[in-house]
Amino acid sequence: MTTTALPDTLCHLNGETLPLRDAKISVLDRGFIFGDGIYEVIPVYGRRCFRFDEHMARLARSLDKLRIPNPHSRDGWLALVRELVAAQPADDQLVYIEITRGVALRDHVMPVGITPTVFAMTSPMKPPSAEQRHHGVACVTARDFRWERGDIKSVSLLGNVLARQISADHGALETVMFRDGWLTEASGSNVWVVHEGALLGPPKSGHVLEGIRYDLLAELCAEVGIAYNLRPISESDVRAADELILTSATKEVLPVTRLDGEPVGHGALRGKPGPVYARLYEAYQRAKLEQSI
Repeated sequence: MTTTALPDTLCHLNGETLPLRDAKISVLDRGFIFGDGIYEVIPVYGRRCFRFDEHMARLARSLDKLRIPNPHSRDGWLALVRELVAAQPADDQLVYIEITRGVALRDHVMPVGITPTVFAMTSPMKPPSAEQRHHGVACVTARDFRWERGDIKSVSLLGNVLARQISADHGALETVMFRDGWLTEASGSNVWVVHEGALLGPPKSGHVLEGIRYDLLAELCAEVGIAYNLRPISESDVRAADELILTSATKEVLPVTRLDGEPVGHGALRGKPGPVYARLYEAYQRAKLEQSI
């Protein structure tokens, strides 16, 4: 049996800053027992949080949907995050925040009056490699077999784990999923289709997590003159796309150049990153400088 040593770094747990290896929760924590909690991941560039307020708004929406009180104000969260970021050596980091309903005797009914468990840690940012950006990445497809509340950024991620393993088993980066023939998202990313120069994404719904990059890409498209539209996207639309793009906190904007072993796109750009991706990537890099606090 092999084990992975925990990094020698600090974390936050219920108001205390302590080494990650020393952080402990109760076995009766509902996050452990039921996956009853939410999480958020905030990218940090040059020790500044990127689109912090948008992440806090999504965190609050997820908490409200689970009837978990928000443990901190916006400024309280910012102070907590900045303390963790300052303690780490890397300038570019990913901050992970998890809030569970708290500790209670095991019962499916939501208990009232218990204190939420609050955990946060940060790790060095591991962006896509130059080779991945230059050549694009491979994805596979699968039926979206996850639960019906994809709009909640829940710690109950077993469906996403199984979906991601499908792509790992095929040597691909992501699993692009369809529900009843319509695009939802990938196991850990939002998916975008380029058609005749326009960027298309699935509409916001209970089946799709509203990625922070949803509104960001709308802003970037307006900035660089790319048409942007949210509408139902069929599996045939995806397979006939001029370009496919993934977005997430870690991937930023990343081109997909192979899908189920077949090249994406048409003509001279078939199987290569396209011009819409290139323009959005450059605009994203500018946004990182302008929208971090």
